[in-house]
Amino acid sequence: MEFGRLITAMVTPFDESGEIDWETTGRLIDYLIEEQQSDSLVVSGTTGESPTLSDGEKEALFRFAVKHAAGRCKIIAGTGSNSTAHSIHLTKVAEECGVDGVLLVAPYYNKPSQEGLYRHFKAIAESTKLPVMLYNVPGRTAVNISVETTLRLAEIDNVVATKDCNGTDFLTEIISGAPAGFKVYSGDDSATLPTLAVGGYGIVSVASHIVGSKMKNMITAYLNGDVQSAAKLHAECYPVLKGLFHCPHPVPNPVPLKYALSLKGHPVGGVRLPLVELTEAEQAFIRRLVQ
Repeated sequence: MEFGRLITAMVTPFDESGEIDWETTGRLIDYLIEEQQSDSLVVSGTTGESPTLSDGEKEALFRFAVKHAAGRCKIIAGTGSNSTAHSIHLTKVAEECGVDGVLLVAPYYNKPSQEGLYRHFKAIAESTKLPVMLYNVPGRTAVNISVETTLRLAEIDNVVATKDCNGTDFLTEIISGAPAGFKVYSGDDSATLPTLAVGGYGIVSVASHIVGSKMKNMITAYLNGDVQSAAKLHAECYPVLKGLFHCPHPVPNPVPLKYALSLKGHPVGGVRLPLVELTEAEQAFIRRLVQ
């Protein structure tokens, strides 16, 4: 399965009552495909506020995204949780909805061992025919999928990729030991170009909501051997790549992103508790960043 180089982890639009806004969701999918050049969309990932979406809402999002995208890009369903049985259930639901793959975050809070992680992901992968992308984000999960465990999992036929937020040294170790065809994506927007430089495949991005077309041009330039142009585009994008997560101090995704989208003419509503809106000072920072 080819998910492409630029994958957008899509926000979930909400209306004024905090329910999913389906009309806006459709417009957002069109915008991310047509204007920001996303190759694939992750639906119901962390950026989509998956912790506060019900299973019913997730299923409805999967079905809607598949139907609305209509083959224009791949749809990857976020079906990971800290319960193996629940993740298997959601993955089977997603497969029935017609998605192209699943993104499985490392089990959070219960802090399994490396063997527990291996068995968790193996069990989910064996429950589906869909291609699986692992998602390693220790800053959110309090557990790290080691290089060794990632490489063990990469030997499973339908575990085809990983999204990893550990930085290029860690990614280099995975890349150097991975079987042919296993793709390594950065989960850190600002590391997109460095990840390509060490042999990574692409980015699962948040900032691509705002600067996706520039990021796509940067990736294309690098792959075409025009490193100077790629570096120039990286420098142009860099303030947004970092600023959406530090405005100017760390703020949880997708709060700054949803505000930034509203400033760019793509209002997607607010966030669900326990996330809260930006302060006035944080809003001012984002306005300076994207306007």
